[in-house]
Amino acid sequence: MNSLTQTLLPSAADLQAKLQAELKPSHLEVIDESAAHAGHAGANAQGHGSHFRVRIASENFTGLTRVARHRLVYDALQVFIDQGVHAIAIEVL
Repeated sequence: MNSLTQTLLPSAADLQAKLQAELKPSHLEVIDESAAHAGHAGANAQGHGSHFRVRIASENFTGLTRVARHRLVYDALQVFIDQGVHAIAIEVL
């Protein structure tokens, strides 16, 4: 991975800020689980910025199916997926 790519790796704080702005959650936790995935598909040598867990509650989810709720989260985080985030585990609360 070159140095330009390394600077594009997002942090949990980056994802958290984006979700706060887009979905105005009443509860939000973003955990970088990348280190636990070392050696797995999509992991990177830095040990961060590739695998995240999101625990989120938002009024925006009211009346939506589970799939639709997850789609809102993925849509909000698409910029990071485009930058190389490999996996996002979503727990809607």
